[in-house]
Amino acid sequence: MLKTDVLIVGAGPAGIFTALELLRLGTKRRIVMVEKGQPIERRHCPKDKTSQCVNCRPYCHITTGFSGAGAFSDGKLSLSYEVGGDLPDLIGADVAQDLIDYTDGIYLDFGADTAIEGISNPEAVKDIRTKAIRAGLKLVDCPIRHLGTEKAQEIYLAIENSLREQGVEMIFGTECQGLIIKDGRCKGAVLQYKDGTTEEVAADSVVVATGRRGADWLEKLCVEHGIAHDPGTVDIGVRVEVRNEVMEEVNRVLYESKLVGYPAPFKNKVRTFCQNPGGFVSQENYDNDLAVVNGHSYKEKKSANTNLSILCSHNFTVPFNQPIAYAQKVGELTNMLASGHILVQRFGDILDGKRTWQRELTRSNVRPTLPDAVAGDITAAMPYRAMTNIIGFIQAMDKVVPGFASPETLLYSPELKFYSNKVRMDTDLNTSIEGLHCLGDSSGWTRGLMMASAMGVLMGRKLFEKE
Repeated sequence: MLKTDVLIVGAGPAGIFTALELLRLGTKRRIVMVEKGQPIERRHCPKDKTSQCVNCRPYCHITTGFSGAGAFSDGKLSLSYEVGGDLPDLIGADVAQDLIDYTDGIYLDFGADTAIEGISNPEAVKDIRTKAIRAGLKLVDCPIRHLGTEKAQEIYLAIENSLREQGVEMIFGTECQGLIIKDGRCKGAVLQYKDGTTEEVAADSVVVATGRRGADWLEKLCVEHGIAHDPGTVDIGVRVEVRNEVMEEVNRVLYESKLVGYPAPFKNKVRTFCQNPGGFVSQENYDNDLAVVNGHSYKEKKSANTNLSILCSHNFTVPFNQPIAYAQKVGELTNMLASGHILVQRFGDILDGKRTWQRELTRSNVRPTLPDAVAGDITAAMPYRAMTNIIGFIQAMDKVVPGFASPETLLYSPELKFYSNKVRMDTDLNTSIEGLHCLGDSSGWTRGLMMASAMGVLMGRKLFEKE
């Protein structure tokens, strides 16, 4: 049996920064980090050469491996506590902002760009906010530090090497099969290696930080072991792609517009997320062969388009308690219509009640940056409530960004965010099971790189206090 002081399950931002902060504080503990994917230097998406998703086995390199999905995303760090999830509700806004500022300094130490987007032209920001108010939307102020997809990989590689040099043991290609919980205390975990063999690992502290990919797995563990949790929010939406010319002002002034609205008649929360000026729409695959859409933005390589997601938040009440499964079913139905690929449709065709044909895309001003997306009808799979909210929000966005609701605007589906299971914990990040801590997006408390990283910093400090 392997024995360690701290076992970190998942090498995403939350787990990484837990280990980093422990080391910065001078810990003497043995730290073992387990990740089912590969180290960042071995994460390569073959789509760059094939132009089509080849459904990598056993795991998608875009979403799994050291740094999680963050290494292959556009790499944006949101520098405000108002963006990135509900952690401020747990620990307080001031504490959360202090953690973000501190964590941002670590990213800078490892080579992040010193430029901050969205703060250079307050008068232009004021004008955009005025338009948003008139459209019934709220503009959330949030400075952005853009790493860029390729630069993010360099930064996380430097972090990976630093952790290794300082003695953190990283075990890749290894999956956590479950937790060892006895008498109300977590005493370790069961690992399965790539050759199929299993081993129990004893640990004084177990930190589960499995990201959005592990949200469903963690939810099942909560049910199995009675870990106190609540079903939370699940986001269902689309990725929208328009020409850069349409988004020129917002891209220049804000880089990323964070807009929130509650369109009639349902008044659900709808928001923009992950805006990529000159970016590329991408496909990610989950373990159950679910294909979902995302977006990337590089520092150097640029396209003629801007993409961003529009997400509709769903909160369920009794008796239903499986929001992740609900969102997965929506995605599976969409994948079915697209023969396992991402579905794309023009906004004008949605309003006209018709599907989009491939030949129509070739004549449009907006050419898809996801070459293997399948033209079709996303409304045949999207729930009516979500689709109605999305249409209303896009029409409101058109008042802020004229041309956003153009007939040629592209909508890709499914865009799903799995962080619905919210694990109950106290301000010291203790769960109802002694010795067990749950962090990052899989815990339901964070959304995105920065807040997950900041939560990891806090976890490192809390663990160090116990030495």
